[in-house]
Parts: sequence; structure tokens; C-alpha cells
Amino acid sequence: MNVFTKSVASIVKPVPLVKCISTTCMSYKDDSDDLIHPEGREPNIPLYVERNEESTNVKRARLIYQSRKRGMLENGLLLSTFAKKYLNNFDDTQLQLYDRLINLPTNDWDIFYWATGARPTPPEFDNEVMDLLKKHIKNEDRQARIMQPDL
Repeated sequence: MNVFTKSVASIVKPVPLVKCISTTCMSYKDDSDDLIHPEGREPNIPLYVERNEESTNVKRARLIYQSRKRGMLENGLLLSTFAKKYLNNFDDTQLQLYDRLINLPTNDWDIFYWATGARPTPPEFDNEVMDLLKKHIKNEDRQARIMQPDL
């Protein structure tokens, strides 16, 4: 061994393994306890608030982000490829319809089921944007959609 290795070895001493059992953690309150509901109810989701003061460019950027970050891979893939294909050509009315579609329902599975035709689309979401999304999901061009598009 060289001199440096000897000096480091003399400073670092092995620590014996000690088995510790603590009873203090039993009274520990985790912050996630507030998210557990005894009756199986889900936590309250904040109400959707329309952003009327947003510019069109800011709204498009927000919707692209929200289309990509769904928390559900299936919708992330479907909505991000849809947004990439259509959002730049949407007018203000279509942007508002799309905004309501992806932000009003509290359950992403509902959007997925409506768009794939597994469940009927409620009248408030049955519009031209939903029709485009349903057509996009059919993927008649047989495009590979295994990754989200680049930003």
C-alpha cells in the first residue's frame, strides 16, 4: 500500500452493523394521511376556471403541456399527438372546446373511453374537436404513436 492509502485506511474505521428497532415511529403522522378517505372517496379536485385573459399563444402552449402531462400514459400519447397535429390550426373557439374537453372531466379514463368509442360522449363534449379526436384515435394512416412528439 502506498502512503496515501495507509493514511485513508487509518482514518476510516468500519462501523459494526447494529440492529435498531424503534417504537417512536408508530406515533408518526405522515402528511399523506390527509389524502386517505375512509369511505373510499377521492380527494376534492379544484373546479375548472376558464382563463379568458390568456393570449392565443399562451393558451396553445398551456394546452400542449397539459396534453403531454396527463398522468395516464394512454391519454398522454393520444392527446400529445393530437395536439401536435391540430392545435396550431385551431381558432379561439376550437381551443376553448379542447381546453374544456381535457380540463373539465375529473377522470382521464372518461376522456379515453369517449374518444375510443367505448362509452357514449356526453352532449357537452360532443363537438367538432371530439370528432377530430375520435378520427385521430382511429389512426387510419397507421402512424407509429409509441412516443410523444418532440416539442
